[in-house]
Amino acid sequence: MKVSTILLAAGKSTRMKSKTPKFLHALVGKPMILHSIASIKEFTPEKPLIVVGHQAEQLIDLVGDQALFAEQKEQLGTGHAVMQCKEQLEGKSDLVVIIFGDMPLLKGKTISELIECQKKNSGPVSMLTVIADDPRGFGRIIRGSSRTVEAIVEDVDCTQEQKKINELNASMYCFDADWLWTNLEKIPISAKGEYYLTDIIAIAHSQGLPIEAKVIEDPIEAMGINTRVHLAEAEKILRRRINEDLMNAGVTLIDPENTYIEPDVTIGADTIIHPNTHLHGETSIGEDCEVGPSTVIKDSKVGH
Repeated sequence: MKVSTILLAAGKSTRMKSKTPKFLHALVGKPMILHSIASIKEFTPEKPLIVVGHQAEQLIDLVGDQALFAEQKEQLGTGHAVMQCKEQLEGKSDLVVIIFGDMPLLKGKTISELIECQKKNSGPVSMLTVIADDPRGFGRIIRGSSRTVEAIVEDVDCTQEQKKINELNASMYCFDADWLWTNLEKIPISAKGEYYLTDIIAIAHSQGLPIEAKVIEDPIEAMGINTRVHLAEAEKILRRRINEDLMNAGVTLIDPENTYIEPDVTIGADTIIHPNTHLHGETSIGEDCEVGPSTVIKDSKVGH
């Protein structure tokens, strides 16, 4: 089955309080949006279609030919953003994955599992949810008496009773493509004058169609970046992932908490990295080397 991917990145990111678009802020030396693109490359060779809006030129210049683009000229909600993709994608694939560009901790493996879930689903959509006590502004999953998903209620629209629900919408979906493009324009306009993509779940339920909801194994993958505090939290998590992968591949890090290694760095087995070492860009360290302490290396080859 052919899979198209939509990456939503049109928001103004006002909570970052920055002239730089949120999606271009760096995490472990790489703009946030490129982490999302790297995850997409893990499950499909097809280029994602990125929905751009605020300061679109900067994002397009950075991403270049790694993606296709659709412009959302008016900020009328996530459903409206997906509507901008219809002309380019309708009839081009069997499934459509929709994810957000401010979720750089999401792994390609997790989306692959979501796609497999939808392949087995007789209904039009599968989605990921997360169990968490801190909602972080995510919508709540509304289940009926039989525990089937009936709707998603956005955080701002929740009643006090709904706010107690700890199953949250992770904002990652896989749709049957034909059903999506047929039903997308049925999304009602909200009181704020926006079209919420989440309302399409209620449309599927009203048609008597099953909605699959898979709880994400690692809730941290669903973490969205809305503030610089979130950015720092994600930086720490990504650094830890990189360091753990290197150690599992045979590299010794004397003090991982104080070792800073970017994702494109390669290090050979039995190399020792001392504390406060910074390895940037496309640096390559050979086997049986010793680097540091307090050393900075960028775009260089060492020990080859």
